[in-house]
Amino acid sequence: MPNQTNRATYRGVFPVAPTVFDASGRLDLDGQRRVIDFMIDAGSHGLCILANFSEQFALTDDERSAVQDRAGTRGRPGAGNRDHHAFQQRCLRGPQPRRAERRRRVVMVMPPYHGATIRVGEHGIYEFFNRVSDTIDIPIMIQDAPVASTPLSAAFLERLAKEVANVSYFKIETAQVASKLRELIELGGDAIIGPWDGKKAITLIPDFDAGAISAMTGGGYPDGIRKIVDAYTSGDTESVAELYQQWLPLINYENRQYGLAACKALMMGGTPRVTCSRRCIRRPAPA
Repeated sequence: MPNQTNRATYRGVFPVAPTVFDASGRLDLDGQRRVIDFMIDAGSHGLCILANFSEQFALTDDERSAVQDRAGTRGRPGAGNRDHHAFQQRCLRGPQPRRAERRRRVVMVMPPYHGATIRVGEHGIYEFFNRVSDTIDIPIMIQDAPVASTPLSAAFLERLAKEVANVSYFKIETAQVASKLRELIELGGDAIIGPWDGKKAITLIPDFDAGAISAMTGGGYPDGIRKIVDAYTSGDTESVAELYQQWLPLINYENRQYGLAACKALMMGGTPRVTCSRRCIRRPAPA
């Protein structure tokens, strides 16, 4: 049965922090600290580290631990990926999970998959999240993402929310996010603690109209997303439309044009607080 004592609700803007590398591809931990500070000072309600947008798939376990150690969120809620490995024991082991839990408020996990063809059915997915839940005592956010190519129906997500102790947050980033959020909330009711927009703000307004309470976006302009979300929560629909149009070019630039490197490029210039010295991403991905 769900853990009724673990009912914290996190609302607002929770961008994904990029992982900072130097020109040779090594971690730049001083730059990582500056990036975290910038994102908090820019108005983020909390941060996510070690997500796909953080290039977590290109890091070793030791590097992930180093990023976790450097990425304290100065009292803001933190969400992080435990792992995206298909094999249960590998995900459960993770990089120093117990120490990470002391800082994380939510842990984000994708359904098990590997490559383009290895998938698990609903019975296996259910068992997987049940086992992950048994090892931690913080909320689990299920990341419903196209990269996994694993169908997760709203009805199945509802079942997980109602039957798996710590499953209560859902980052939806598949096609037709608003429709899925609306169906999930209707089916799951109070068990759906955290319905989140996960499309890096490209569908922000319809997703909030459907019931999303938070947005997990890229990290280059949390100040802009914060303005839009604040206007939305205050009911100022005219300002919401104006602000969204103002920031849409950057949202499009990151979401549809430049991908992983966009956040780092934005952090390099145009501000007296240059936080990221290089826009390097791990090879062989193009910078």
